[in-house]
Amino acid sequence: MGFLMSKSMDENMKKQQEFMLHNSRLQLERQIIMQNQMRERQMAMQIAWSREFLKYYGAFFSLATLGLTVGAIKRQKPGLFVPVVPLSFIMAYQMDMAYGTLVSRMKGEAENIMVGESERLDLPHGTPTFESIENVRRAKSPLSSILK
Repeated sequence: MGFLMSKSMDENMKKQQEFMLHNSRLQLERQIIMQNQMRERQMAMQIAWSREFLKYYGAFFSLATLGLTVGAIKRQKPGLFVPVVPLSFIMAYQMDMAYGTLVSRMKGEAENIMVGESERLDLPHGTPTFESIENVRRAKSPLSSILK
């Protein structure tokens, strides 16, 4: 009788472990999907910010270029046109970020770094472990001095 009960309990425990494993897998999948959606939303906001900034910067760049060009021609001083050069680099960068392939190129470079230069991504003192976090928590806990 005890053997049958033990066998039944073992089966129930095995089913419960499988159920718990299935649930933890579902939870992990949901977390991955949620984190990816948050990442996509943040990237969309960054691109939208770049597009909005480009509108304002484009207006400033146009006015500055027009004013500096007119000033250089009227005063016959080509040196007044010099600030347009660095401003145009900023304008090109913003256009590339807002509507170009900058994000794609950055993604490709990040993938290259992850594959070819992964040692650059290591954290100081390595990846935190449960034990290292727990040691810091215990050291900072007011109860730790009492329990020692």
